[in-house]
Parts: sequence; C-alpha cells; structure tokens
Amino acid sequence: MTATHTTRRYRARLLIPAAIAALALTSTSAVAHTSPTTAADRTVAAQDHREGAKKPKAMLDAWLDLWNGDSARAPGIISPDFRVHAALLDGGDGSSIRGVDGLVAWIGQTRAAFPDLRFTLQVDPLVDGRYASVRWTATGTYAGGFPGARAEPGTRVTFTGTDTLRMRDGKFVEYWLNSDTLQLLTQLQAL
Repeated sequence: MTATHTTRRYRARLLIPAAIAALALTSTSAVAHTSPTTAADRTVAAQDHREGAKKPKAMLDAWLDLWNGDSARAPGIISPDFRVHAALLDGGDGSSIRGVDGLVAWIGQTRAAFPDLRFTLQVDPLVDGRYASVRWTATGTYAGGFPGARAEPGTRVTFTGTDTLRMRDGKFVEYWLNSDTLQLLTQLQAL
C-alpha cells in the first residue's frame, strides 16, 4: 500500500463519521420543521398560530410602557404564571419574581433608584411564533440609595439590554433578561 493510499483511507475514516453526523443533524432538523403529525403537535402548532395572531407588536409596546412606569398595563399583558430568568444585582436568579404583582414590585424597585428611567428600543422587535425579543437602551437620573454606589444623586446613567419573552394566550408568561450591569455599575461607581 502506498503512502498516498494510506492517507486517503485515513481521511475517509475521519470524514465518514462527520458526514454521518451532519446527515443525522440535517434529518433531525428536517423532522423538527415538518408539519405536526400527532394530535399534541397539532394542538401546540394551533396555539402558536393563535398567539402569533394576538398582535405581539401591541404586547411589546405595552411591555415598554410598563417598564417606562405605566404599571396599569401589567394585568393586560402579564400572565399569573409569569416568571423571570435573570442575573439580578442582589445575586438572585429572578425566580422569586412571579406574576403581575412580582413584576410590578420589581419594576418599582428599579424605578425608585432612577425615577425618570426611560427605555427605548434600539432595534425593531424580533418575533418568532410565541417568542419575542427586543434590544433596548435605558437612560435615567440616579436618585441615590443604590447599595455600594459612590455616584452622586443626579448622575445620568445609560445602559443597554435585551429582553426575550415567551407569549401564551395573549400574555407574557416567561422573561429572560440580559442587561449590561457592568455598564450600569461603572456609571454608579459601585465597582
């Protein structure tokens, strides 16, 4: 056997498993994107379609209004089953924030340190079935009282983040927050 023939056999042994894995992945993806085949799959697909028809844009506008201080919007867009996934400044994971009351209280605590906090969208929302994502910028004036902050009250702060929300039955039921807390803590001189 020549060295060239041995090299080709070695390469084939490496490429064949990779090709099989790629084929398996493609097959799995293709199955995942086909029409629902079971009654349960059809029910979920129908639910996704109904939720998509509930005007996610209006829900996201109300979400932004809620964070900008209009807590009256919360019952119309937040499910009683609502839960949060976030790395909080107090070290928590957000799991203690539940339902309308939990979210409104959390927003109130945030706004107590920044009473004029204003959220604006940086990018148009992305909506895919029951999920929506928005990229935002928050700007406000620090009022004091933030643990460990050395910034003077009256300091203007700006920070960014991304909200990803899951919708069900015309309400938000789950929320993943990714905000630039390093940017915020630096401006508050809390580091």
